[in-house]
Amino acid sequence: MIFVDTSLLVAYYNDRDRYHKRAVELIKKAVKGEYGKIYISDYVFDELLTVVLVRTKNHKKAVEIGEVILGSGIEILRVDEKAFLDAFDIFKKLKMSFTDCTILALAKSYGIDKIMTFDKAFEHINGIKIIN
Repeated sequence: MIFVDTSLLVAYYNDRDRYHKRAVELIKKAVKGEYGKIYISDYVFDELLTVVLVRTKNHKKAVEIGEVILGSGIEILRVDEKAFLDAFDIFKKLKMSFTDCTILALAKSYGIDKIMTFDKAFEHINGIKIIN
């Protein structure tokens, strides 16, 4: 099982991103099943579409990316009240975005120990293997 972070998805969809080529390689491996089931969260979905819209000013492109993800078979985990409160506890202790804290809370809750990301904030989290 692997959780895919926004940073990797942004790089995947942006061919001018410095990590684009690597993101494409990693997503291909993930789709082939090399890391097990692929997960994102509703917060990652939100963050991805927002970043695409803000950076490109292209609503149609953001919608298309959303449709691709929704039709891809990637499981979208929901941040429920427990995950939200767990994420806030993490947020109080670590200097990382709240969305990243929700990823950690959901990963713990679902027993996911791998995160595919280019975000350096995850590098020193015990019990998490970074795939980049």
